[in-house]
Parts: sequence; structure tokens; C-alpha cells
Amino acid sequence: MTKHNGAKLTLRLSFFEKYLTVWVTICIFIGIGLGRLFPDIASTLDSWSIYQVSIPIAICLFFMMYPIMVKIDFSQAKQALRSPKPVILTLVVNWLIKPFTMVVFAQFFLGWLFKDLLSATESVRGVDITLANSYIAGTILLGIAPCTAMVLMWGYLSYGNQGHTLVMVAVNSLTMLFLYAPLGQWLLSVNALPVPWETIALSVIIYVGLPLLAGIYSRHWIIKNKGKEWFERKFFKYLNPVAITALLITLILLFAFKGELIVNNPLHILLIAIPLFMQTNFIFLITYVAGWKLHLSYEDAAPAALIGASNHFEVAIATAVVLFGLNSGAALATVVGVLIEVPVMLMLVEFCKWTAPWFPREPEKASLPDPRCITPFE
Repeated sequence: MTKHNGAKLTLRLSFFEKYLTVWVTICIFIGIGLGRLFPDIASTLDSWSIYQVSIPIAICLFFMMYPIMVKIDFSQAKQALRSPKPVILTLVVNWLIKPFTMVVFAQFFLGWLFKDLLSATESVRGVDITLANSYIAGTILLGIAPCTAMVLMWGYLSYGNQGHTLVMVAVNSLTMLFLYAPLGQWLLSVNALPVPWETIALSVIIYVGLPLLAGIYSRHWIIKNKGKEWFERKFFKYLNPVAITALLITLILLFAFKGELIVNNPLHILLIAIPLFMQTNFIFLITYVAGWKLHLSYEDAAPAALIGASNHFEVAIATAVVLFGLNSGAALATVVGVLIEVPVMLMLVEFCKWTAPWFPREPEKASLPDPRCITPFE
């Protein structure tokens, strides 16, 4: 087995991490309930935004990302540049496969199987379109917006290589700046797709850039002044619950802001969720199998598959609102992406941990060591 510094402190998941699925479910219901009971407060908080980037959500995501960033051994990020296979895999999946499979799933379920249930029309910019087509547009916007910061949480919980995950997230985020508009114009057949460049750039800076810089600086300062042992044994002790707590508060806020849409459209939520659920699992599966076929270590294959499966729902929501309006079916479809993303990704994290023995292991790369790779004597 591979040795870890401070391993004894990480043999067991924290109380929050162990029952995370339960807390996530509770927080979703709390958020929806708060949005219904105090709609004015939710609307006010939701209005605090810059270029469609919510300030309250940005603050929560900073505290969710910082504890993960500060644990990254950035020498692993440098090594990732010399091992490009996982990065190339995510680029191929996110830009050559995922957008088109999303179209197939959306058209099959929403455009054909559920067509009679979604035949009502809505007016979008003065043009009447069916709800089916509006929902399809929203799912496509999700399909062409690959992962961002939250995937670092999923990679962390699955004992993945956070240095490599960070590189994969950064490369895909930069690629989105160039490919999001052309793919959107083509797949939506829109002559001039208004791309929220400010939203994309600002979200990458806030959700990834700021916690990354804070993590690099504070890790260097603490180790230099307090020593690595104090950093791992004392600092981590107080830091561990912060990321999970911030995730749960983020969920409460997200569903407080969008809970009204969800409660008012229960059947349509279910119909939209089906193709999104199928897409997420299908993309995860083909990426995970590809990683296995490429002989990637588990620590690289798991986050690569999770990156392929996840979506940048903030950008998708912002684009849907700009294109189709706040109360449109397309906007609702992107909100459903938020609804299913966290529970489904947690399910896939557990699947990754269960299937980890199928892959070669390099547990020294993980920020959160896998207890199964630590001997009792370490």
C-alpha cells in the first residue's frame, strides 16, 4: 500500500461526508420550503448578481472550493501537464460526444416519447413554440456547458487526483469560451446566439480562480510558517467540515431561488429529468470505460468521468434567461439540471469508489486518501 502523511486522520469520513446524500436531500427540501415561505427574501437575494452570477452563491462556492484547493499538492498539477491523456479524454467527451448525445436523448424523450404531454405552446420573443421544443433547447444549453468548480468536490469525495482535476477543469473552462457560441448556434439553429461572455469569464474567475489563488498562497504560507505536520493535523481538522457545509448552504440558496418553478411544474420536472438523468449516466459510463481502456489510474479516471457527466448549470441558466426569458421552458429545463445534478453526481461518486479496484491505483495522488489504500500501521 502507498503511504500517506497524516493518514491516521483520514481513515474515516467525517459525519457530514458519510451521510452527505441525506443532508443534500434535506437541504433541497429546506431550500424549496424557504423559497415558498419567504419569496420576497429569496427574490432579493437572487437579484444580488453581477452579469447573472449570483453574489450569495459565489460566496458559498468560494468556501466550498477553498478547502479543496488548499489541500491540492500543486506538484501534481504540474505532473498532469506531462500526462495529457485524461485531459484529452475530457475534451473529446465534452465537445465531440456530449452535445450530440444530449440532442439525441432530448429529441427522443421530449420531442417524441413525451410529445403529446408537452404540446402546449409558449411565447418566446413574440414567437409561439411548443413546450417540448423549449425544454429541448434548455437541455441542449446544459449539454454544451461542461463542468466547473463543483466537480472538484466530486473528485475530492471520490479520492481522485485533484491536481489533474484542476487542470481538466481549467482546460475545459477555457475551451468553453471558444466553442460554446458556435455549438449553441448550430444545435439550436439560432442565427445570433447571445453568449453571456461576462457570465462565463466571471464564473470561472470566481468559482475557480479566487479559491485557487487563496489555496496556493495560504498553503505555502502555512507550511512555511507552521510546518507541514501542523498544516495536515491541525489546519485540516478545522477545515474539513467547511466545504461540505458550504455545499449544503449553496443547495439551500439555489432551491430557495428556483423552488417556485419546481413546485409549479411537478410533472414537467419529471419529464425533463428523465433525458438529463440518462445523458448524465451515459456520458459518465463511456468516459469511465474509456479511462479503463486507456489504462488510466483510478485517481485520474474517476474525476475525468465525473467531469464528463457534470454541467456548468450557472452558464446554462444565464444563457436560457437571455435567449428565452426567465419564465420560459428552456430556463426551467436548466433549473432541472440543478435539481438532479447533485444527487446523481453523489450516486456516481459512490459507484466510482465501489469500482475503484478495477483500475490501477495511485492513491498518493489523492487529496483525500482512500481508507482502503492505507494500512493500519501507517
